[in-house]
Amino acid sequence: MNVGGQHIAYVESPGRADARTVVFVHGNSSSARTWLPLLQQDFGTRFRCLALDLPGHGRSEPARDDAGYSLPGYAAVLTGFAQEIGVTGAVFVGWSLGGQIVMEAAPGLPDAGGFVVFGAPPVATPADMAEAFLPNPAMGALFTDQVSEDEARLAAASFTAPDSSLDLAEFVADILATDGRARAGLGASAGAGRFADELAIVSALRRPMAVLHGAEEQLVSLDYLRELDFPALWRGEVQVIPGAGHAPHQETPEAFAALLNEFMTDVGA
Repeated sequence: MNVGGQHIAYVESPGRADARTVVFVHGNSSSARTWLPLLQQDFGTRFRCLALDLPGHGRSEPARDDAGYSLPGYAAVLTGFAQEIGVTGAVFVGWSLGGQIVMEAAPGLPDAGGFVVFGAPPVATPADMAEAFLPNPAMGALFTDQVSEDEARLAAASFTAPDSSLDLAEFVADILATDGRARAGLGASAGAGRFADELAIVSALRRPMAVLHGAEEQLVSLDYLRELDFPALWRGEVQVIPGAGHAPHQETPEAFAALLNEFMTDVGA
């Protein structure tokens, strides 16, 4: 698909073309294939699921300039992608960086049916990040140009519960395949505060937003998330998924899909 003059690759589930649309946005140094456990199962048949590769990730071409490797740059790609799809009432699901992108893009998605974010605490300024995120040495590799295989494996291990048996090979491969400029550019732009006030955005939402969280998350603070209070928060609280870390869509796909199904039912009603 051509979005703003750039080739953006995406994966589509076998769901009916007239089914409700769900757009999935992956995380930093990941790709659309991270969503396959959902797209290839019942959820992907029930709904029309589209998972895009961000610029410099997966099969999408690199960003044309460094400004594209920032939250505003990615949000512009997401809103452009939604316009190209041309549907109303779509639900947007974002994991980690993808969740921050969904929040950044939300004001430009007035026809959205709802939003789901996880591994993505809304923040207003760079100063909020120390409270929103847990200290983890693996995080550094996700914001640097060059990443070794050992560093990629350490970063991938931080995506799961500490004692998880999940195969990390796909996480590692995606990290190593990502354009290093994407990581470095994101780190520089976020550190300089080049992102929207996400707390203000979620406070102004008129459509529901679900905030999910793996009970054994290693990167995001549950205490921080539980302090959130905004009118659109689905069920009025963070939905905690047992047995999962930062990537419940991979670690506990059945429980994750069940929550998504419940959310889709609620926003459909």
